[in-house]
Amino acid sequence: MTAPRDDVVAFLLTLARALQRYGTPAHRLEAAMSTLAGKLGVTGQFFALPTSLQASFGDPPDTQAHLMRVDSGEVNLEKMARLDAIAEQVARGRLPVDRALEAVQRTVAQPPRYGDVLTTLCWGVAAGTSAIFFGGGWREAVVALFIGIITGLLSLAGTRREAFARVLEPLAATLATLVSVLAAWAMPPVSVYIATLAGIIVLIPGLTLTVAINELTMRHLVAGSTRLAGAAMLFLEIGVGVMLGSQLARLLPAVRATQLQPIPHWAQALAVLVSALAFAILFRAHPRDLGWILGACSLAFWGARGGAALLDDQLGVAVGAFAVAAASNLFARASNRPAAITQVPGILMLVPGSLGFRSLSSLIRADVVSGIETAFTAAMIAAALVAGLLLANAVVPPRKAL
Repeated sequence: MTAPRDDVVAFLLTLARALQRYGTPAHRLEAAMSTLAGKLGVTGQFFALPTSLQASFGDPPDTQAHLMRVDSGEVNLEKMARLDAIAEQVARGRLPVDRALEAVQRTVAQPPRYGDVLTTLCWGVAAGTSAIFFGGGWREAVVALFIGIITGLLSLAGTRREAFARVLEPLAATLATLVSVLAAWAMPPVSVYIATLAGIIVLIPGLTLTVAINELTMRHLVAGSTRLAGAAMLFLEIGVGVMLGSQLARLLPAVRATQLQPIPHWAQALAVLVSALAFAILFRAHPRDLGWILGACSLAFWGARGGAALLDDQLGVAVGAFAVAAASNLFARASNRPAAITQVPGILMLVPGSLGFRSLSSLIRADVVSGIETAFTAAMIAAALVAGLLLANAVVPPRKAL
């Protein structure tokens, strides 16, 4: 074949750009698109970065090269599943390329399933339940829920104004710190650290850090390094916001150190389910997948807890990651749908975002040794998580790249 058909190239480029926009890692995207191009009779090579996509089609000297700027956007599990179904139909010859291109464009243009009110509420619910995971009590959970709603409103404003979106992380961290200090002064005892961390937990790039290490492990060095640098910058922006909030909080009445109130064990079990539901909505999952996502998140959380009890914390995370990844691959095989539907929310229960925040907080306080130790622990936990994923893919191979 000398030169690929224009309609096939247009379809492949549009599909690849959409998949990347909705959170597909570089190694999975490149593998999926190369396979699909081959089934369409096109020699295609893809090179994906977090903010760009390069593709070439055809054999020399008639190769066509394309370079596109891509906005990573946000994870949208429902649209990812629909795009996967479209690609499956095209690969099997059940859907013409021209109609498939229209279907991809309709999927991209479709408005969000969940409205702004529900999405903002889920920001708060995710924050409130995270406070319980971090060892906080009911007071920390209520304060974190309030901060999470504020952060959700800021994120909503950022979708309408790009300039505002660029300062979302430091602004949210500043407000979270101030609100936590005010709450600790007005309704003690409240842990300022737990309330602040839980309130902005959705913004902390723990999942990005894990994906970056996964890409580096798969030898996608440029994509992994770029994503890792992006995660580091987000941590720094959040740290600047916390530092600014702490300085402004000095103008407020002093807050005494408090003893955390113990919380019943059943509260954690309930928090796992509620948190999984909130993250499923934030990740735009289809309602029919909510039950599967609840099961995957529970399996990841309790698998990690069981592994930590038998081994240690780091290996416990590997056990949880192995369990949820293996179960997700089985789900993908049985339903002929992407494993990411259940794997992404499940992995989110294990990512070491809180440790990254703790490390940054220690460095801000000039506690360099503690900060470096915590950062190394976070990196090791992320590596253990990736090891669990790789082992699961070896034991239960995925149905396809997505």
